[in-house]
Amino acid sequence: MSICKSVAWILIVFLILLGGLIAPFGDILGTKIGKARFSILKLRPKKTATIITIITGGFISSISIGLLILVSEEFRQRLFVDIPFLQKTLDESKKALIPLQEEQKELEDKIIQKEKELNQLKNNIKEFRRGNVVIKRGQTLFIAEIKSSSNVKPDFTKIYNEADKFVRKIVIPINREAKNILLWKPSDITKIQNIAAGGGNWILLIKSATNVLKGDNYVFVSPDLLENKFIVKKGDIITSSILGKNDLNLKSINLKIQSLLRETRDVIKLKGSQVSEIKTNGNFIKKITDFLQENQNIKFKLEVVSLRDSKTVEPIVVEINILKIAS
Repeated sequence: MSICKSVAWILIVFLILLGGLIAPFGDILGTKIGKARFSILKLRPKKTATIITIITGGFISSISIGLLILVSEEFRQRLFVDIPFLQKTLDESKKALIPLQEEQKELEDKIIQKEKELNQLKNNIKEFRRGNVVIKRGQTLFIAEIKSSSNVKPDFTKIYNEADKFVRKIVIPINREAKNILLWKPSDITKIQNIAAGGGNWILLIKSATNVLKGDNYVFVSPDLLENKFIVKKGDIITSSILGKNDLNLKSINLKIQSLLRETRDVIKLKGSQVSEIKTNGNFIKKITDFLQENQNIKFKLEVVSLRDSKTVEPIVVEINILKIAS
């Protein structure tokens, strides 16, 4: 290692001396050519002298590089092997960077979305701090059934008046003379009337478009028209699950039942139900445990069964049955 360092220092000193010797030579040569009024390619003597000086400088650089290539194996390695390898590595790195850039963009989009949600949350907090929020954004204020007929408008006007009266009791219960505090877009009303006039059975949901403070004079709402259809019928098996031998204990059964009820909520939501909770009938836990005490070492099946016909906004009432599975 020390020998390589010595050779390198000797080479550096040699190059400095060589450059020092050739540089004056180039300068003298340029000066003499200038005085001799020598011309190349019909150039003026002064420009010819400048070109000669430049060529001399290039000659110095060429000699320096040539000597480095000739003497230094490390320099040859870096010049002819490492540089192409580094270029190839750089190109591969650029290609590998493309997916990372896409992930970065996705992450930035998520951050922007989270910032919007955070700003919305801050606005909601400000509203909470400056007053008593009695109605939250997106909250369903009123539900009404609309049966299709040739003239929907009288029914719709009646629904509006009932909804307005209901909301006034929440927002401004003291001011009994206030009327028409519900505000919505006329285009929404026209759209709903046109759909309902086409026939069928519908449910009108009136939801708040903003947070509402107690004492506010107006409530901006967004009406939504849904088809009033059967979500489940009496006797329908909504969800089910198998119980194995390892599940025949109270803790496992409770976990299975909770999981089944969550799955049932998801199923009825996908079908269009607007209810948020499922009502259960009877002490099914006791019924299941009593059943298991009398039946052991076999497989069982839990079923969530509807106890009534339920439409879009009607409550879902279920019971949980346990059945033997033939081995």
